[in-house]
Amino acid sequence: MKMKNNPGLGLTMPKRVRIAGMTFYTRNGQVIGRESATHEKRSNTLPQFVQRQKMRHTTMLWKMLRFCDTMFTERRTAYQNFASLANQLPVVYVPNDGIMNQSSFLMPGIPMSDGVLPMINLELGEVDGKPALITDLKVSDRTYHAKLRLYTATQKIESDVLPRVRFKMREVSWWDLTVVEDHLALVGEEFADEMKGWALVKVMDDRCSRQTIVTRCTLYQQYTTEDALEAAADSYGGLTDTPFLSPR
Repeated sequence: MKMKNNPGLGLTMPKRVRIAGMTFYTRNGQVIGRESATHEKRSNTLPQFVQRQKMRHTTMLWKMLRFCDTMFTERRTAYQNFASLANQLPVVYVPNDGIMNQSSFLMPGIPMSDGVLPMINLELGEVDGKPALITDLKVSDRTYHAKLRLYTATQKIESDVLPRVRFKMREVSWWDLTVVEDHLALVGEEFADEMKGWALVKVMDDRCSRQTIVTRCTLYQQYTTEDALEAAADSYGGLTDTPFLSPR
C-alpha cells in the first residue's frame, strides 16, 4: 500500500483507507471522506438461498438443543459437529417476515448425538397393541457400564404462529425396557404422539452412539414444497438466477 505524507495533519497515512463504510483519501493536502458502502443487491442464487435456509434452520435447532446435555464428540466443537450432520436434513423454506425466522421443525433425522459407539437402530411401532419405541438392542447388551439417555423432541406452535421444537432428556434404566423377541423396547402411550420424536443414546464414560430423531411428525413437509420455496425466495427479493429451478 502506498504511503503519502500529509503536512497539514502532521502524520503519515495510507493513500486510501476504508473504515466503517467510509473511504478516506488525501487530495491536495486535504483528507477527504466519502461513503464506500455498496448499494448493489446481494447475490441470491438458488444454491446460495438453499444453503442460507439450511443454516438458518440448523442455527435455530441448535439454539433449542444446546442446553439439553447433548454429546457431540467428533469435531472441534459440539456446534460444528451438529451442523455438519444437520446439513443433510431436508431444507425447510420460511418467509422473511420476522417471527418465522425463529422457527424450527421436528423431522426425522435431526442429530441428537455423535460418537464412536455403535448406533442403536430405532423405529416406532407397537408391542402387544401398545405404542413403543423399538430398538435393535438385545437382552445380552444390558450392562451396568453403559447408560441410556432418552431425548424427546416436541413440536410446538408458540404465540399461535411460531413453530418451534423443544428438547428434553432423561436417563432410562435398562430395566425400563421391555423384552420383545430378544430385542428391547420402550413401551408407553407417549410414543403415539405425532408431535413428538425420540432418540435413545448409549453412553459409556465420554463415548456415545450416533443417534438421530425418529418421529411421525409431518408439519415440516408443507415448508419443503416448490410453493414454499418460491414464497420464501420472493420474501427475500427473489432469486438472482433464472429460470426458476428446483434444488437437488
